[in-house]
Amino acid sequence: MVPSEENQFVPKEIQNAAEEPRVLCIIQDITSAKTVNERLTLNLPASTTLSKLYEDVAHKAGYVNGTFDLAWGNTPEMAPLDHNSEMSLSDSGFEPGGKRNFLQLTDKDGEQPQIASDESGTADSSGLDDSSQERFIGPLPRDGTAGCSGDYSSPSYSYSSILSKSETGYVGLVNQAMTCYLNSLLQTLFMTPEFRNALYNWEFEESEEDPVTSIPYQLQRLFVLLQTSKKRAIETTDVTRSFGWDSSEAWQQHDIQELCRVMFDALEQKWKQTEQADLINQLYQGKLKDYVRCLECGYESWRIDTYLDIPLVIRPFGASQAYGSVEEALQAFIQPETLDGPNQYFCERCKKKCDARKGLRFLHFPYLLTLQLKRFDFDYTTMHRIKLNDRMTFPEELDMSPFIDVEDEKSPQTESCTDSGAENEGSCHSDQMSNDFSTDDCVDEGICLDSTSSTERVLKPKGNILGSDDFILDLFSVMVHSGSAAGGHYYACIKSFSDGQWYSFNDQHVSKITQDDIRKTYGGSSGSRGYYSSAFARSVVSKHSVEYLAVDDFPEHIKSLVQKEKESEEQEKRQREIERNTCKIKLFCMHPVKMMLESKLEVHKDKTLREATEMAYKLMELEGVVPLDCCRLVKYDEFHEYLERSYEGEEDTPMGLLLGGVKSSYMFDLLLETRRPEQVFQPYKPGEVMVKVHVVDLKSETIASPISVRAYLNQTITEFKQLIAQATGLSAETMRVVLERCYNDLRLLYVPNKTLKAEGFFRSNKVFVESSESTDHQVAFTDSLLWKLLDRHGNTIRLLVLLPEQSPGTLANRTLCQKVGGDSDVPFDGSKGNRKSVEAILEESTEKLKNLSLQQQQQGSSTSDSQKSSDASDFEHIESPTQEADSNSSLCVAADNRELENRIRATAGSSGGASSDPENHFACEERSDSEVNNDRSTSSVDSDILSSSHSSDTLCNADSGPIQLANGLDSHSITSSRRSKAHEGKKETWDTAEEDSGTDSEYDDNGKSKAEAQYLYFRAEPCSQDDSSWDAQKCLVVHVDKRITLAAFKQNLEPYVGVTSTQFKVFRVYANNQEFESVRLNETLSSFSDDNKITIRLGRALKKGEYRVKVYQLLVNEPEPCKFLVDTVFAKGMTVRQSKEELLPQLKEQCKLDLSIDRVRLRKKTWKNPGTVFLDYHVYEEDISISSNWEVFLEVLNEPEKMKSMSQLAVLTRRWSPATMKLGPFQEVILESSSVEELKEKLSEMSGIPLENLEFAKGRGTFPCDISVLEIHQDLDWNPKVSTLNVWPLYICDDGAVVFYRDSTEEPMELSEDERNELMKKESSRLLKTGHRVSYSPRKEKALKIYLDGGPAKDPGQD
Repeated sequence: MVPSEENQFVPKEIQNAAEEPRVLCIIQDITSAKTVNERLTLNLPASTTLSKLYEDVAHKAGYVNGTFDLAWGNTPEMAPLDHNSEMSLSDSGFEPGGKRNFLQLTDKDGEQPQIASDESGTADSSGLDDSSQERFIGPLPRDGTAGCSGDYSSPSYSYSSILSKSETGYVGLVNQAMTCYLNSLLQTLFMTPEFRNALYNWEFEESEEDPVTSIPYQLQRLFVLLQTSKKRAIETTDVTRSFGWDSSEAWQQHDIQELCRVMFDALEQKWKQTEQADLINQLYQGKLKDYVRCLECGYESWRIDTYLDIPLVIRPFGASQAYGSVEEALQAFIQPETLDGPNQYFCERCKKKCDARKGLRFLHFPYLLTLQLKRFDFDYTTMHRIKLNDRMTFPEELDMSPFIDVEDEKSPQTESCTDSGAENEGSCHSDQMSNDFSTDDCVDEGICLDSTSSTERVLKPKGNILGSDDFILDLFSVMVHSGSAAGGHYYACIKSFSDGQWYSFNDQHVSKITQDDIRKTYGGSSGSRGYYSSAFARSVVSKHSVEYLAVDDFPEHIKSLVQKEKESEEQEKRQREIERNTCKIKLFCMHPVKMMLESKLEVHKDKTLREATEMAYKLMELEGVVPLDCCRLVKYDEFHEYLERSYEGEEDTPMGLLLGGVKSSYMFDLLLETRRPEQVFQPYKPGEVMVKVHVVDLKSETIASPISVRAYLNQTITEFKQLIAQATGLSAETMRVVLERCYNDLRLLYVPNKTLKAEGFFRSNKVFVESSESTDHQVAFTDSLLWKLLDRHGNTIRLLVLLPEQSPGTLANRTLCQKVGGDSDVPFDGSKGNRKSVEAILEESTEKLKNLSLQQQQQGSSTSDSQKSSDASDFEHIESPTQEADSNSSLCVAADNRELENRIRATAGSSGGASSDPENHFACEERSDSEVNNDRSTSSVDSDILSSSHSSDTLCNADSGPIQLANGLDSHSITSSRRSKAHEGKKETWDTAEEDSGTDSEYDDNGKSKAEAQYLYFRAEPCSQDDSSWDAQKCLVVHVDKRITLAAFKQNLEPYVGVTSTQFKVFRVYANNQEFESVRLNETLSSFSDDNKITIRLGRALKKGEYRVKVYQLLVNEPEPCKFLVDTVFAKGMTVRQSKEELLPQLKEQCKLDLSIDRVRLRKKTWKNPGTVFLDYHVYEEDISISSNWEVFLEVLNEPEKMKSMSQLAVLTRRWSPATMKLGPFQEVILESSSVEELKEKLSEMSGIPLENLEFAKGRGTFPCDISVLEIHQDLDWNPKVSTLNVWPLYICDDGAVVFYRDSTEEPMELSEDERNELMKKESSRLLKTGHRVSYSPRKEKALKIYLDGGPAKDPGQD
């Protein structure tokens, strides 16, 4: 019955539930009752009442019904839903038909919901589908919704969700990462009463062993918790720690059967000389006969073996059809094979080789039989491991009588028995996912012991516990694996002996299942969730079961352990309760000594503000620095640096009320504010905004440090000006106020009646104010001096420039002297004048730059000649500083030095100096967190606009006078200004007189330097030790307008470098100390930011069409085939031969390589791989693509170049000699075409190998394609069936390919095991040094081990 829009009767019980519409409810828990808020999903019949909805939500959320409210999520202001209403969901406004109805679970009457007790948690949830409540099989959906049935309410598996026990009464196990296989085995052992009871009867002696490393004790603790804990799931970390595992083992996937064997062996070792010494054998060990019977005389040779499990093949080797049932696989297991032909058996009675029959017979079945289905196999066609998902059935009761040899059972056993567990290990395929990042070469499985002990066990003859006439076994546990051979998920289906009910133990989740769910694990296409499941090991137990030990029947040592674990759990519960009522909020403090501190304040919700202040006072270590009564906590917004409010008169208010309850995160922070004893705290009222006010002085062109003013958004501009006037003492009538809303966005506030909110004010704001009688306010704002100062202030950045170590020679001094000018007749020492001090250059920089344009115009032809001389010579042709300078240059430099000395004296005695008055020189507001109190100048050439006075801020508002107040945020407090960097990366070229030409050169077509028509701010000063990790003697701090072009920036650096801008290069240093040359001279410095580092290197700068090239030498037969030689310059339109002509003299001078131009070649370099050979007539940019920071190989030839045409192909070949296990040197072969036949002919001619016996293979990886000599014979694809080289699988289309070749008739060297191991070590060492992989085979999986000594042994030779 589907309800219509009109109100009509909807029956509570509908006969056909499939026809009733469903209502999808999504409930979000927004309370603070749990550590992590859950999101519940319920799919209920539309006839469900509101009271029933509350019951279902309470049950799934784990709350007591009636202690919470449900409200609509989209309209939370509406009244919550009625707890006791009998209205149906459809009548209450819920939309059926798959539409989502969002609800919020909220506090009721301001009180948090009460978490249900264990009794209430197990209440029956009638009204929910039983299948959704109890039946759940398969891997848990990660997102809580995928793969769920329609009625399934998916919980959130957070820490809080494991606090209440499952409805089944059983406790789950937490998956550490990939430990589902461990959880499944542990649950199976726990549900085995014989194993559990025997483990309880073992008593741990703490005096004999460390409990942390005792495997039986940790298993005992785990089983006690599984039986008595009130949690939904418990951790297994203590158990894995006793195995000697670290956290990395949790990320290793292993096979359950592999773990079972290794853990059983470990328990046997631990239980030696105890009552449980033979427990594993008594429960799990069976016996079988391995026999061979002669078909001629009937003589039988046999031995008795023991087994702990029976490995069953699912699909025989080479067959396409799998066995259909466990019975068929068991029959195939004991099916004998005939030994005939070359496999005949030598009969001791016949004294000859005869046909024989070989097979296995079961003699004894163990008390607990384990069948292992070999789901994992190896596909020899694809050479990959695969998982067999074929269907194989197994019965609930298995009759083993057809498989027992009754006659052998009655015959005496006189043969000695060997442990077959180790022998069967080779047949057990493990499902591992290798996550091994170590270099562990161990491939053995099992136990690592300190003392060497025999792995053989001598078993005493004993009768079978089962009767000879009774071989019916009950199905008890099924291990299920979902996934592939590469990895997947394990879970266990186990039958309880208490009630005969089947349960799914799936990590944390335990649920009831049915026989139908068990049948879905057969395999084939019956997977319940779209994947193939498989029945796995640990699957049968006998009928002779025993009862579980009840809590009252526990041994005394187990009872004490239960009490100990109960107390620990209660303590953990109390701690969780404390955590649930603890407010955790970020705390800041401006420490008078340590500057800004940040921490986290954890305070109980019932603690008062006074107590919380005392806790914060101790947390910030203010004792002895500031009195406690000079501190207070205020509400603070770190992001906006905004003090939201103070808490006057609320010192006794609980923190839970002040902070709005206990929450996982808060939208605000707390600031511990301090004051001096003579100050008073300023109240911060809610709704106020903070404004940082910078006073601008147009006369001195300075901007003062900020003072803080609090205002209201509804104040007008006129009222705001009066507030600023009260704080600064300026006149409100002539005041101009400029708001900086975001980076470089300046707005003049000129409308008197407009409110601050309308002007764009927010929580934290920044304004500049100016009040003077000048006429600057009469011009348009964008043309005023105020705008220029603010614009300059916002665009100036601070750069650290490292000057070159090598001083310039006489040519540089001559050029510099001509620029500065000066006459003097005073003689001086020429050598001293030749090395001009950096300090002197720095002192004169301001005056020199001021007259730079005028001086360049006055230099006339002499400067032009000097410039031409400088342009014509590369850096390496500049004269050394130690050479004698000419007299004219020396006189100029001497006069220049004397003039600098006089200027320094005059500046030191002048009161108008920029640094003489601390009140007129201060750092502007910082723009990065690392710049506290650094100078940031944006003045004109000869004056600074910033002052260095860090005067105390003054807080004022409309109600207060100009008394001195304590301020929580000084001008340099908390963090630096969060100026947006959004526009810094934008390219700007409007500062130049000409448009960007798009070239990388600072020269025009006539070779003349391009000069800046508009000057932008630039100021340099020596770098102090505090500013940089560089040598302060060689470092400059440069304040520069970032809109300046790189070309103009270099010109401004000329006086400090000592050479013209064409003779040095600029390298930008990044965070990882990598340097990249900046070559685009017409681009601005907008991509740079404060405190970026720049390195200056001497050398000729690039001209138009030039590219800097790194030249490497190719040494094909050296251990390191790639060797850097020089940096050089190639130009567009230059031929390869011309570049070699320019390169060879440079190689001779710098690398001492005297080479002939006909015996060298240049070729393409792609990382370490040699590529295309460049021919002499090739032209750069036409035949060869070239780019900035290009790299090429230079190869020295033993004979003149044979490559004459692009149609030829140069291949590097190397001979492999299997008889000597050695590789020959590289030899180049020049091919006229891409023919395989030509390659083989050339190789045959070069090596003497007959053409029909020659085989070749292409090398793998990067040059030189190193490979181990132990692998090259098999791993490479020898003699591919192709006729040309440029097709698959060779793809040799370019020069530089590596080809190995060999003689097919040459047999590999016979190596002993010791020789092979020694050669393997040498090859591994060689390949590791060259950085190549030792093997191309897949990474080896890590064997599962349990360490009885507490952990793996450390190799002292390893780090």
